[in-house]
Amino acid sequence: MGNSKNDKEEKEQEEIAKAAAFSASAGVDEETEQVIVVTTSDWNSRQARLQAFERAGEEWVPALPPMPAVVGKNGYALPEDKKEGDARSPAGAYLLGTSFGTAAKPAGMTMPYRLVTRQDYCIDDKTSPDYNTWVHYEGNPKKRWKSFERLAIPLYKYALVIRYNEDPVIPGKGSAIFMHIWRGPQSYTAGCVALSEANILAVLKWLDPKKVPAIVQGPECFLASSAK
Repeated sequence: MGNSKNDKEEKEQEEIAKAAAFSASAGVDEETEQVIVVTTSDWNSRQARLQAFERAGEEWVPALPPMPAVVGKNGYALPEDKKEGDARSPAGAYLLGTSFGTAAKPAGMTMPYRLVTRQDYCIDDKTSPDYNTWVHYEGNPKKRWKSFERLAIPLYKYALVIRYNEDPVIPGKGSAIFMHIWRGPQSYTAGCVALSEANILAVLKWLDPKKVPAIVQGPECFLASSAK
């Protein structure tokens, strides 16, 4: 029989190497020193595992314990295949944007934080010039957009922007991709990444904007093939 402790350590090192290799080849900013990696067993799975890594010299080392997470109801999609309303999370590597929430900014956070109000929306109307942007609007949103997402909801008590489909914004390629609180470990999202409130707080307090944090996400086979 093998040594289970050694086997576990060897597997962890393999995962670290895989994440580092993928990050290097996936277009993560070379200044990035913090990476969140979210993997599923296959393209259609919604159950995920989140790992956090920090650069230490030339190496990547685990920064937080692995965490259970959930992704889109229908799993992941490559950016070229992703469509608005497909309930898939975008696979790939993306920088992280501002954190936000309906609650006050948690103590100990250094990431930018935006307090959400009832007049804050993310627009998923493909015909609007506001598509995939955060808009603060005092009027009746139904008169301005065909479709929109209210940001003042319980799942966004604490959340974080994943900077997907930003530069340029392509209508219909997906909007409002965030990391936020889940409904539960057996739940799913409409295309975001979600985890428990305690875990998202741990992630938010760990993130440092000076380290240009990014997220790398997709099924394990995608990360493995992309890292070669």
